Amino acid sequence: MVWRRWSRTLKSHELLLKYRHDPRSTFSKVVVWYVDRGAPGDRSCVKGDDILVLDAYYFEIVSSHGTKYIPYHRIRKIAYDGSTAWER
Repeated sequence: MVWRRWSRTLKSHELLLKYRHDPRSTFSKVVVWYVDRGAPGDRSCVKGDDILVLDAYYFEIVSSHGTKYIPYHRIRKIAYDGSTAWER
């Protein structure tokens, strides 16, 4: 479910919370692209299944190097079920 009907623009954190808690959506269908210094092109992506925590200031993910903490301001794009839902 792509949240396009909202009267105001949702912040990336708010959108992720909606996808996680709304029973009409499936969080495993979410993909988040974010700035990752040192990664190829300084960008990485993570699927919803690998997002452990949605904190107030960052989200916590499982990576090949262990747990990583990504601040929301590094998010560049959120897709749901293959469609772009949010982009900076």
